[in-house]
Amino acid sequence: MEKEIRQHTISVLVENKFGALARIAGLFSGRGYNIESLTVNHTHDPNLSRMTIVTKGDDEVLEQIEKQLNKLVDVVSVTDLDSEDYLELELAIIKVKTTQLTRVAIVQLVELFHGYIPNVNKDELCIAISGTPETIEHFLALMADYKIVEVARTGSTAVSRASGITAGFHKK
Repeated sequence: MEKEIRQHTISVLVENKFGALARIAGLFSGRGYNIESLTVNHTHDPNLSRMTIVTKGDDEVLEQIEKQLNKLVDVVSVTDLDSEDYLELELAIIKVKTTQLTRVAIVQLVELFHGYIPNVNKDELCIAISGTPETIEHFLALMADYKIVEVARTGSTAVSRASGITAGFHKK
């Protein structure tokens, strides 16, 4: 039976200490696991940071990642968000060349996706759009008809929709 390789979104709550990110990234690289996306920032508690890690692998790989993460001293909890209902968003900033002919169409497309334009130049627009990774991919596919100069994406940030429910993997 062939193992199913799929994308996993993992939320890791860590103590906000020097080197925590390096130790977690080192864990992934040292075991040959690729990080597809990584976001990290402090939470409402300045002593804690939340990392959202997107990686690929089968269920066995995910189980190994969870076990290895839980061995790290700075890790408070590890949650496989794919095992529950969660909210996942990403931000993309796109610079695109424009002409008098394309500017109106691009602005209309940005409005359809509830984005905004934080910077305008004579022949270039800077677009900011947020949404699910699929929404960002769809927007970029539609923008491919225009001259994209640069794209910067934050990567996924995710939280469980359920409050007060202990789900996924948690360190004791």
